Amino acid sequence: MIVPDFQLPAPLGRRRIVVAMSGGVDSSVVAALAARSGAETVGVTLQLYDHGEAVGRAGACCAGRDIRDARAVCDRLGIAHYVFDHETNFRTQVIDDFADGYLAGRTPIPCVKCNMGPKFTDLFALARQLGADCLATGHYVRRVEGANGAELHRAVDPARDQSYFLFATTRDQLDFLRFPLGGLPKAEVRALAAELGLGVAGKPDSQDICFVPDGDYAGLVRKLRPEAGEGGEIVHIDGRVLGTHRGLVGYTVGQRRGLEIGGLAEPLYVVRLDAATKRVIVGPRAALAVAAARIEGLNWLGEGASGEGVTVKVRSLARPVPARLEGDRVVFASPEYGVAPGQAAVLYSGDRVLGGGWIAATEAVETVAAA
Repeated sequence: MIVPDFQLPAPLGRRRIVVAMSGGVDSSVVAALAARSGAETVGVTLQLYDHGEAVGRAGACCAGRDIRDARAVCDRLGIAHYVFDHETNFRTQVIDDFADGYLAGRTPIPCVKCNMGPKFTDLFALARQLGADCLATGHYVRRVEGANGAELHRAVDPARDQSYFLFATTRDQLDFLRFPLGGLPKAEVRALAAELGLGVAGKPDSQDICFVPDGDYAGLVRKLRPEAGEGGEIVHIDGRVLGTHRGLVGYTVGQRRGLEIGGLAEPLYVVRLDAATKRVIVGPRAALAVAAARIEGLNWLGEGASGEGVTVKVRSLARPVPARLEGDRVVFASPEYGVAPGQAAVLYSGDRVLGGGWIAATEAVETVAAA
């Protein structure tokens, strides 16, 4: 039997655990483990959006079918379940921010903004109103008690680690949060769900961007911001105009396919997006090499950590690479590719998350060398 550590004072029978439930297998197992611990357990689901095409789609999050699944799990476990409508907050803090980010030529990460806003800020207030001793979630990260307080660490299962998306978690939030799945592999979580007879045991994982039902990000942005469809020029870094495009929203830094400017001797990549002139700047792969990135909104969790052996991730699926933090700049030990404004730069010391911030601008290797 798996005995999760909710890191609460004994006896757990006197504790109340609020579980953030999305209707998926991970949060459902967390609720089951909390109930099994003997603590009073309450499931809470935020209704974040209700797009008609998403209501019945498997793999969504916090809408339609998922809310029903969360309620069914709570009924089976014999615990209370509450649903709170936070669609307005989600629209303004996440969806509108997503659209505006693409319009400005950035590469937004809505999952982080969702964690910073509705999922944590709003859920925290609700959990405290319900008299909770902690808020437990199904995220694959670990909370470790260190000499200077709670620390955020990567999950044991590297394929499931979600620490990149939680870099903006504050110290106060980390004190209240619990992540009981951080030490488990996904296969074991699914097996446990089946053993407990949870109907969601075989349910597919939710999509990264839950509010885009068909995966057409550009289409959603054009719908919300019609001006995103305004075209412009595709320009080589040497100044040559190579063609035209039908809106910056259709391009991301590092993109190679879909440029529709064939007939050239070398493959070209999107090097940057200029929102002011509506230009897509392209060049050879070497032009993507970045020496440093300026970050803003730094959230620091690394009190007491050594400055040695720091690594950084600039994409969720990228491997951490050696770097150092100099004020508001992350300086890479070796050239890094595919770094784009709007992404997050997350710093680690071993498995521990030191903090991170939003990439505001990048410094090309060629520019730094010339200086």
